[in-house]
Amino acid sequence: MPLTKEQVIETLRQVNYPGYSRDIVSFGLIQKLDVSDEMIRVHLVVRSTDNNVAQTIKKDVEAKLKEAYPAAKHEVVSEIQEPPQFKTTASETAGKEKFLAGIKHKVAVASGKGGVGKSTVAVNLAVALVKLGKKVGLLDADIYGPSIPLMLGVDEKPLYDGKKIQTIEKYGVHLMSLGFLIDNSEAVIWRGALVHRALQQLMSDVAWPELDIILFDMPPGTGDAQLTLSQSVALDGAVIVSTPQDVALIDAIKGVQMFRKVNVPIMGIIENMSYFVCPHCGERTDIFDHGGVAKVCAQLETELLGEVPIDARIREGGDGGKPIVAMDPESPQSKVFLEIAQKMYDKIENQ
Repeated sequence: MPLTKEQVIETLRQVNYPGYSRDIVSFGLIQKLDVSDEMIRVHLVVRSTDNNVAQTIKKDVEAKLKEAYPAAKHEVVSEIQEPPQFKTTASETAGKEKFLAGIKHKVAVASGKGGVGKSTVAVNLAVALVKLGKKVGLLDADIYGPSIPLMLGVDEKPLYDGKKIQTIEKYGVHLMSLGFLIDNSEAVIWRGALVHRALQQLMSDVAWPELDIILFDMPPGTGDAQLTLSQSVALDGAVIVSTPQDVALIDAIKGVQMFRKVNVPIMGIIENMSYFVCPHCGERTDIFDHGGVAKVCAQLETELLGEVPIDARIREGGDGGKPIVAMDPESPQSKVFLEIAQKMYDKIENQ
């Protein structure tokens, strides 16, 4: 029987990405594959700035092919591909300056996928920044699933003075969310143009006060909302939230690459649900694995901003509208958020 591409692909599934339990086929590294009985040619594209990663993968692929198909020759090409850079024109910069002009710093809190606790992190970081003496805003840009009203315990409607909508203040944070303006049970089924318009209105039609910083709680993924924000506002940076396991980290990497493509600096990644400490015996358990974000940060040449534990009090605070940083700022969980917030703000000021 002649050798097939399918057979070789299954063989290459046995080669893991360095430091991960996931294979290079799942990571999408196989750019091209030519197979015959005499020759196997593999073209790898590794999206990393670390040449050692590409060389390690190449050697592992060569070894696996030699082991599985000793009679066939093989040729492995490993190519490093960095995210493309786009120049921002003067007219684009001028257009970005018209939104939120009275706010000093603008930071997106994003995630590659849902379910990693991005909104919980955004809310607690906003309150932490207030505790650090900053004037803070939080814009719920998660158009499809606005959760900030619930997490901050706000069920009132914002006031309208005939010209602009007024922000709602809670725990010292100035807030705005589509969730304040629509029924909680209403499903938002919008395409790109409507998402674009809604986000811009949440910025331009709201009377945002002068602030030191505003955080944008982004929807998960790399879609219309992320592109609209990066095109409309001169962001100081983006913070990516991820859990430690590979399935979340794959999407976190995509989130980093997307922001870099539109020239938004990556301030770092936060490992949420990093570990669990038993409240009875004090033993630590890494429920979702541990240290995955640190590996990705090294690979992407960015910073690990902090490790937030998985903790019932953090979850209860989000569900009950009472963020743990507001209710118990001296707790170990709150101190993690305060340290991340300080690190993040210092980074903005120094860049």
